[in-house]
Amino acid sequence: MTTSRSQASTATDARGSGRPRVVIVGSGFGGLFAAKALRRSDVDVTVVAKTSHHLFQPLLYQVATGILSEGEIAPATREVLRGQRNTRVMMGEVTDIDLAAHTVTSTVLGRTTVHPYDELIVAAGAGQSYFGNDRFAEFAPGMKSIDDALELRGRIFGAFELAELATDPAEIDRLLTFVVVGAGPTGVEMAGQIAELAHRTLRRDFRNIDPTEARIILLDAAPKVLPSFGEKLGDRARRQLGEIGVEVQLGAMVTDVDADGIEVKDTDGQVRRINAATKIWAAGVQASELGRILGEQSGAEVDRAGRISVQPDLTLPGHPEVHVVGDMMSLNRLPGVAQVAIQGGRYAADQIKRRLAGREARGPFVYHDKGSMATISRFHAVADIGKLRFEGFIAWMLWLVVHLMYIVGFKSRITTVLHWLVSFLGRGRSQRVATQQQVYGRLALEQLGPQFEVSKSGGPKDGVVAAEDVTGRRSA
Repeated sequence: MTTSRSQASTATDARGSGRPRVVIVGSGFGGLFAAKALRRSDVDVTVVAKTSHHLFQPLLYQVATGILSEGEIAPATREVLRGQRNTRVMMGEVTDIDLAAHTVTSTVLGRTTVHPYDELIVAAGAGQSYFGNDRFAEFAPGMKSIDDALELRGRIFGAFELAELATDPAEIDRLLTFVVVGAGPTGVEMAGQIAELAHRTLRRDFRNIDPTEARIILLDAAPKVLPSFGEKLGDRARRQLGEIGVEVQLGAMVTDVDADGIEVKDTDGQVRRINAATKIWAAGVQASELGRILGEQSGAEVDRAGRISVQPDLTLPGHPEVHVVGDMMSLNRLPGVAQVAIQGGRYAADQIKRRLAGREARGPFVYHDKGSMATISRFHAVADIGKLRFEGFIAWMLWLVVHLMYIVGFKSRITTVLHWLVSFLGRGRSQRVATQQQVYGRLALEQLGPQFEVSKSGGPKDGVVAAEDVTGRRSA
């Protein structure tokens, strides 16, 4: 008789080498670059992450629109770190951190592991925020994970397929209407690529519909596009979006989302409805729940977005052995961008090496802003680098080079360049496959919740949700 894995016992993670133990929570930019910075240190490094891959999040929209495969922007963390003999990777969602006991607890499929540490780097990142309306997620997926991107790929390409089958003009209009919520870099890039799909890639692929008649709407409650880029670049981006067929609607606050459309409230107080099958949420972020856990134990302040206030050296008050980097930390209003996480991860690793060697600590963390960029369409981007602000083809080429540099792995860089050539110089998209499992899989797991662990471990069948319950919503 076997014991169900849902009743798993706790296993203590101890290596017994006698070297200081560094635990890194998260395999994003902050966690990965911290781990790489410790590769020659006389420490044992354990990277604990919810997924087994490192995600290059800024290119998720290209996975969702069929330009790149998920493997090109999400290499296996084990493969990236396999040359580091002092580092191991463990999959698991961190559910608790005990600052007094110096332990991190992670769980995966009912198996719980406790990781003791001497030094801790918390880089668990952030997820999508729906500003208290989490029910919107069912109808408007965000852009924070591979699951999100694959689900959106199925919804976007599926909308065109279903429109080809429809006979009711109103239904065709609904299926060919795409709404992107959020006019920051992610929303702008997503809306621009959907417009390119409709006007270039798919224009000759259908017989009953004209994809170029698709309606792409970019919504934001704010009065500007790309507000962090300044008014001049924001206006240029808005003008370029209009030229490629994107309707930009500002001052429009989303009040409701359902399977068939979205409701918005304009600045004059009028509420209107947009019938749309595909809605994409690119507005707002919420830091990992671990921020709240750390705040309760350390007394550090946690803001509304879940970010925890850290000391100037990125540590928690009273806990110099605990470093928080990336989207989870709140310090000097630093933005939640990859460069902040990368520089923070490297800084934390250097501080750890100094502490363990008995050397004097570095001064406060100083972020070196390397600028911001966003693509709008093929051959057109905007860039804000120091005092330089420019747009057009040069900005677009610079965007390609910079993003290519941060893709992990030589093979991924080569295939990314090939796919960019196919998509930007030609009309094709090499990654147009989407399955029902990709579209519905995340919802199935969310509905099953803890019962998923029981069903996977051979537990009671009562934990299984009927297929019609999982697939009851509209796929497009």
